[in-house]
Amino acid sequence: MASGRAHDRATVVLALPFGLLWAPALGPPGVAAAGAAFLVGGLWLSPDLDTPSRVTARWGPLAILWWPYRRWLRHRSLLSHSPLLGTAVRLAWLAGLLAATSLLLTPFGAPPPQRLADGLVDLWQRQRPLLAAGLVGLEASAWLHLLQDGDPVPRPPRLLRAVSRRWRPRKPRRRR
Repeated sequence: MASGRAHDRATVVLALPFGLLWAPALGPPGVAAAGAAFLVGGLWLSPDLDTPSRVTARWGPLAILWWPYRRWLRHRSLLSHSPLLGTAVRLAWLAGLLAATSLLLTPFGAPPPQRLADGLVDLWQRQRPLLAAGLVGLEASAWLHLLQDGDPVPRPPRLLRAVSRRWRPRKPRRRR
């Protein structure tokens, strides 16, 4: 398992080469979107947000937003350290926080959550290739993290392991 410093170094070193992969299809805007998303994914939205880590500390005073996430998820759980699902859960957590904040601030002039959702749908329709490059960048940085840790496929939750042990066929005993 790599240290936080090793994760950060690899993320910073590989962000530009990852972004350059998008140059033939999307040009400079694609390089910027993919490279920036790779950096954000590795430095601020890492799978290690489920621990009090360097990644959590980077959020500064906003690190408190990740406290419930850390309390509800065990480190290296299926919901935090799995390909695709881990990134989706972190993005859903942020979307939920944004919607809740919008809902709380609506009486003070903030747009209601529905308008925010409509704006995101409109943005997706207008900038789909760049947003797709950004989402792939977030996921690629998570894969880099998981590969450095040596476990791209995390352990199943305890409950599933217990159930699978119970229903696994037993090996016959040898008689002497």
